[in-house]
Amino acid sequence: MPREMNPSKAEKPTRQAFSERMVEYGSIDAEFMVMEADIGGSTFTNKWGAAFPERYFNMGIAEGNMVSAAAGMAADGRTVVASSYGVFLTMRAVESVRTMVCYPNLNVKFLSSHGGVTAAIDGVTHQATEDIGMVTTLPNMQVQQPCDTVSARKLLDLALTTPGPVFTRLMRDPLFEVYSEDTEFRMGGSHVLRQGSDITIATYGDIVFQALEAAAELDKQGVSAEVIDMYCVKPFDTEALVKSLSKTGALLVAENHQRRNGLGYELAAFCLREMPVPFDNLGLRDTFAESGNYYKVLEKYGISANWIVTTAQEVLAKKG
Repeated sequence: MPREMNPSKAEKPTRQAFSERMVEYGSIDAEFMVMEADIGGSTFTNKWGAAFPERYFNMGIAEGNMVSAAAGMAADGRTVVASSYGVFLTMRAVESVRTMVCYPNLNVKFLSSHGGVTAAIDGVTHQATEDIGMVTTLPNMQVQQPCDTVSARKLLDLALTTPGPVFTRLMRDPLFEVYSEDTEFRMGGSHVLRQGSDITIATYGDIVFQALEAAAELDKQGVSAEVIDMYCVKPFDTEALVKSLSKTGALLVAENHQRRNGLGYELAAFCLREMPVPFDNLGLRDTFAESGNYYKVLEKYGISANWIVTTAQEVLAKKG
């Protein structure tokens, strides 16, 4: 189960843990293929290439062609991972993702690295801050993001055993570990990492750790915040959300993405239909970020623990 509020320092990034688990899985499924868009050293798919060279294809800097080729192999009955940075998978290749993979509902799994501003020092060209909005809009696509190495490995298994296209959003750098090896994950699931009664903080990926830090600070201020890791962004866990909001009656969503068309918009629309509560969401405010220290970028663009604390208090003021 999750180690509530007690993250430990991570030694490797989620992109590495995901790819290393792929190598292990290669011995389980002899038909499993991996395709790469010339950045195997960064996504760590080169580890797969070393172990299974006959099942590894570097398609060069041609993401659309890579996805189309992956679709062809998947149409022949194989499960295929197509790997690149998120900004390229969802910008350069989105037409192929939509028409070649999602439309026929094929078993292509996307290893999408450098999600959000976790690629902080690489700058705007490598920061995928619109990707969630793009892939969650595609019919048949399911979307998930691990926050640590345990969840990265588990979500690789989940992606490979879930029919149809699955997009897994991964991070550039190691942050923290929060899950234990016996934690179970499911498509459409989530985990409550901290119980609370005053406000629900829903988040995913790297912002899980900002939310936990914020919840600890809010506790000092007399506010009991419940933190949910919505590791499955699409479909999101409606049951867990309703259960939490039935307790807290207030919702704050924090995500490393544009505020527009992210998880916050989805949860806001759900709450308007099903159970209106005081609400706000944190993310990039219709702006690009910039190159710089990861934590300073989070602070400047409004998705740090400090911003979560301040905004949570504002939401609670609406609650009265």
